[in-house]
Amino acid sequence: MITLTFVALLSLPVSQPLQVAPPPRVAGSQLPPGTEPSLADWTPRPPRGKAEPWELMGDKDWIVFDVRHDLADGAKGRRAYSQSHVPGAYFLHLDEDLSGAKTGTNGRHPLPPLDAFAAKMNACGVAPGRQVVAYDDAGGCYAVRLWWMLTWLGHDRVAVLDGGWQQWTKEARAVDALTPAPREGAFVPRPHLGSAVDATYVDIARTDTSVPLIDARAAPRYRGEQEPLDAKAGHIPGAMNRFWQSNLGADGRFKAPDILRAEFATLLGDREAQRTVHYCGSGVTACHNLFSMELAGLNGSRLYPGSWSEWSADASRPVATGDK
Repeated sequence: MITLTFVALLSLPVSQPLQVAPPPRVAGSQLPPGTEPSLADWTPRPPRGKAEPWELMGDKDWIVFDVRHDLADGAKGRRAYSQSHVPGAYFLHLDEDLSGAKTGTNGRHPLPPLDAFAAKMNACGVAPGRQVVAYDDAGGCYAVRLWWMLTWLGHDRVAVLDGGWQQWTKEARAVDALTPAPREGAFVPRPHLGSAVDATYVDIARTDTSVPLIDARAAPRYRGEQEPLDAKAGHIPGAMNRFWQSNLGADGRFKAPDILRAEFATLLGDREAQRTVHYCGSGVTACHNLFSMELAGLNGSRLYPGSWSEWSADASRPVATGDK
């Protein structure tokens, strides 16, 4: 059985510009006292829930997105989509649709302009109250990027297909190769204050022992033993490591919420889940850890979209290697 998991998120007024959370006050901070809110003052997000698998084929009003991708072959996802996909699914490209222009210092997958992203969503029929489902063929590591972007921007009905394309085909569900016609949407992006943080925030938060900083990359990259994609090897000082694939069972599907909760509890200790900041190489697989914490009922953690590729692009920022 395929499980679709969706979450809700509070939103800001439509006039609210893209924002990142202000840094928490810590010893040595140069921010004037009283100018930044405490992490504890921010409103937690609403509880998360689940949708049943058979609903995907039964509700024609749902919007399905195929987000298959390969970092080594940027055209692979589109080729796979053109051959076969979930009926009615639209294709989204990680680089073209879910990322913005790179400057060399803003990471490998910076967030896209909100107006361009909103236009894409509206051309595919995204609207308030309309369920969105995203899938890929890589354990959900690309689908969660769309999940995070939509929840960050205030769309409260978005799901990740558990088991993805492999589970869909394993169950011999219907497929086709047709590109669906455009649909009229009514999506208005309303960024949620505090969901995205920047390098300034991370630079201060990394020295605050009450703020868990979690690196989603594979352990050898975290330790600095290898770096196949970015200029420097290592990790942000103070970060802990949890490889995003640790959220999946042997069957390629998400572990049960109670198991995820217990595993993340070993990282968080007695620290509050909503203080957690996630990063990876470029702000994509970090969403997998964030999503998994939400599945576990550990709500309200944040994403550093620039991640290691942005952090390591600035020679003045510190780098750590090894297990700590």
